[in-house]
Amino acid sequence: MTAFITLCLKRTRLDLIGLLLGAFLAWGPWAPVWAQPATPEISALKFESTADAVLLSVNVRFDLPMVIEDALLKGVPMIFVAEAELLRERWYWTNKKVASAQRHMRLAYQPLTRRWRLNVASGPITQAGLAVALNQNFDTLHDALAALQRLSRWKIAEASELEPEQQYLAAFRYRLDTSQLPRPFQIGTLGQADWNLDFLIRQPLLLEISK
Repeated sequence: MTAFITLCLKRTRLDLIGLLLGAFLAWGPWAPVWAQPATPEISALKFESTADAVLLSVNVRFDLPMVIEDALLKGVPMIFVAEAELLRERWYWTNKKVASAQRHMRLAYQPLTRRWRLNVASGPITQAGLAVALNQNFDTLHDALAALQRLSRWKIAEASELEPEQQYLAAFRYRLDTSQLPRPFQIGTLGQADWNLDFLIRQPLLLEISK
C-alpha cells in the first residue's frame, strides 16, 4: 500500500511539472507576436535635390503606447526628434559628416480646450522658445499624430554644402527624447520597452545637384 501511494504522488508531481512547463512555454519568451509592442515603420523615404537645397520627405508610422498616451493626458508634453545626416563614405577613415539637420516636435494636451498642440522647431524647444516655434492645434490625438509622423519637403542641407554627382550615405533617425521628460518620468522609463521609440535607417544616395 505504501509503495502504491508513493507511486501516485510521483505521478501527481510529474503531471504538475508538465502543466507548469506548458504554461511557461505558452507565456514565456515564445509568446505570440501580438503580445509585443508594434514595430515602427519608416515609409515613403524620399530625398529631393534642387538648385538650392536637399529636401527630405518621409512617413513614420507607429502606435503610441498606452503609457505614453496616459502621460500626455495627465499634462506631460512629449518631445519627438527627427534627425537627418548626409555622410561621405571614406574607405581609409570614418565617414565624414557633410550636412545635418534636426526637427524637434513637442506634443502636448490642453485640458481646458481638450485640444492637442504641436510645436515644431529646428532646435530644442524650451518654455521660452514656445512662442517662436511653429504651432498647430488639433481636435484629436489621431490628427496630431498624423502631423507628427509626416515630414514633407524638409530642408536638410544647402546645395552649396555638397558636391554634384557624389555618392553619399543618408541617415535618418526618429525618436522620443526621454531626456526632456520631467525627472520622475526619466527614472520610470529606464528599461521600459514602451518608452523606447527610437529607429534609424541608412541608405546610399547619389545627388544630382546643379551648380
